Amino acid sequence: MSVSDQISVQLPYLRRYARALTGSQQSGDAYVRATLEAALADQSLRADIARSRAALYGAFTRIWATSHVDEPVGADHGDLHEQAAQTRLATIAPTHRQALLLTTVEEFSREDCADILDVETGEVDTLVRQAIEEIESESTTDVLIIEDEPLISMQLEGLVSELGHNVVGTAATRSQALELFRNNPAGLVLADIQLADGSSGIDAVEDLLKFGDVPVIFITAYPERLLTGERPEPTYLVTKPFQEATVRAAISQALFFGSSRPLM
Repeated sequence: MSVSDQISVQLPYLRRYARALTGSQQSGDAYVRATLEAALADQSLRADIARSRAALYGAFTRIWATSHVDEPVGADHGDLHEQAAQTRLATIAPTHRQALLLTTVEEFSREDCADILDVETGEVDTLVRQAIEEIESESTTDVLIIEDEPLISMQLEGLVSELGHNVVGTAATRSQALELFRNNPAGLVLADIQLADGSSGIDAVEDLLKFGDVPVIFITAYPERLLTGERPEPTYLVTKPFQEATVRAAISQALFFGSSRPLM
């Protein structure tokens, strides 16, 4: 695969990773842009990226760890959720957080994760475990699930409950989601984007966010509908079929970076 093809395929996912890592769309994109500029200036790096997805993430990691990248003048630093992320990032070790994201959300093998982080393979499990311990010290919250497939809804309910959170309800349509949220404001929303009556989970979430800021995790078989660059993209996006570990990591990240208090 050519370097341009590799970057074209991986860019939406690298941007997703950068958002989750930095807690900000603007900051994440600034580091992604710096990574691409470094690749343009370095022929050997371009060759590495053409051969390996891990090489692209490794280049990003080196830029993020060693460089200060200025955001564009007048950049929008996002909503309260993203501002909270910037404040709280310092409380968890960066390498721990990277290992968790790389092995769960980005689904790299332990070997590839070790190469990206420049650590021994045996260290990866330890880093992930430490990240989970740090993140799960957060308080529990109420969770609204927007999902029209009963089996998946039940799976998510079980997973959320196992993590110690309270499911306030499950909605299969946009109108049901709005009604549930009005009656039971949640501190976290898990949302599909294609719902039972043909309504949109994206529109449902936009309805809920009118009541105030709340972390949202989209869980969908159609991630390309959200990774278009045409509108603000979600920080937390899980692709179906999903691994439970991926959803657990996304929940932990969302609650770590955002308020877990129900909206009033």
